[in-house]
Amino acid sequence: MKDVRMRSFALLLAALAAMTAPAAAQNAPTTAKFEVYGFAQLDFGKQINQINPDWYDVMRPTKLPAFENEFGTDGNVFMSVRQSRFGVQSWVPTKAGQLYTIFEFDMFGVGADAGQTTIRLRKAWGQLGKFGAGQNNSSFMDIDVFPNTLEYWGPNGMIFFRNVQLRYSPIQGESFLNISLERPGASADGGQYGDRVELDGVAAKFPLPDLTAQYRSAHKWGYVQLGGIVRSIQWDDLNATPTSDFSGSATGWGFSLSSNIKAGKNDVFRLQGVYGEGIQNYMNDAPVDIGIQENFSDPVSPVIGVALPMWSMVAFLDHTWSDKWTSSLGYSTLVITNSDGQNADAFHSGAYAAVNLIYYPVSNVLAGLEYTWGNRKNHDDGWSYNSNRIALSVKYSFKQSLGGN
Repeated sequence: MKDVRMRSFALLLAALAAMTAPAAAQNAPTTAKFEVYGFAQLDFGKQINQINPDWYDVMRPTKLPAFENEFGTDGNVFMSVRQSRFGVQSWVPTKAGQLYTIFEFDMFGVGADAGQTTIRLRKAWGQLGKFGAGQNNSSFMDIDVFPNTLEYWGPNGMIFFRNVQLRYSPIQGESFLNISLERPGASADGGQYGDRVELDGVAAKFPLPDLTAQYRSAHKWGYVQLGGIVRSIQWDDLNATPTSDFSGSATGWGFSLSSNIKAGKNDVFRLQGVYGEGIQNYMNDAPVDIGIQENFSDPVSPVIGVALPMWSMVAFLDHTWSDKWTSSLGYSTLVITNSDGQNADAFHSGAYAAVNLIYYPVSNVLAGLEYTWGNRKNHDDGWSYNSNRIALSVKYSFKQSLGGN
């Protein structure tokens, strides 16, 4: 009789544990699951106005001309498959919980490969329980702000940065909290003093990782998310003398507020606002983090580096017309407060807008027509440039899963 009572008590405890377990754990596969996915995409269109030729198939305000005919003449046609993507991911049950891994790349060359169709790593990530490590979306970023547009780069005022990081996720599920230590990095604009001999020996230094965090509160109507970042940026003058020293430091910081709001069954508003200083490299399309400030009262350091303030916003509406037709419409902007040592043609502000119509003839296939507009304004020379782009995109997707339950 005692054994029966003990077995009954054990079964009751097991049932209560299952009922109170996190949803993610209850829904996790009990056997290993492996998934291969990706798509092939063609973008065919025309840059009606000029843009830096390394960015011929996207709309980036920072890459628009800073003066008349900087990039030749208007009206270049383009064809590109650089958006095409391939990825694999897995879910493996372990004694310590579910192990999740992902490896993903596309063909969109950046950095030294800008303008090329070449393999580019997007994600290399693993997570076990509450701890994750590798390269993934920054914890200062909200990927769900990205609208259902076809152009690769997207709204310039959005936080968009995949970074190498170590992440702790104490709250998981539809509402979540992530805290990360991320790989630091920054860029500087020497401005009108950039060719000074004394600045040639200035080298960047990052003694600490960037600290980022995000919290999302999910609801039936959508969600609201708050993000934050703080970072240390330093630079050493390797040629410093008692009479000349351009070493310095700055603290970068910022916060963001974002949301998806469901307005009925067919409409989703995607919104974000960002404000901070020295966080430009976390933005989707922004210039340098550090600018030159005049400091002539100090003969040893007549110019100093300062973290440049910035603000940005994103406001898009995704609308579903039917099971075969959708549209996206919206606007984004980013504004820099320039320092007085920057050149007159330094980037001051950029704007981005898009509208499209997308058709889904069958599962895993879409074709869409999209118009995008961009604007660049310079710091102090009155320059303002508008650019227009129109493109037809065709996308063929695939996904195959093995295992799981």
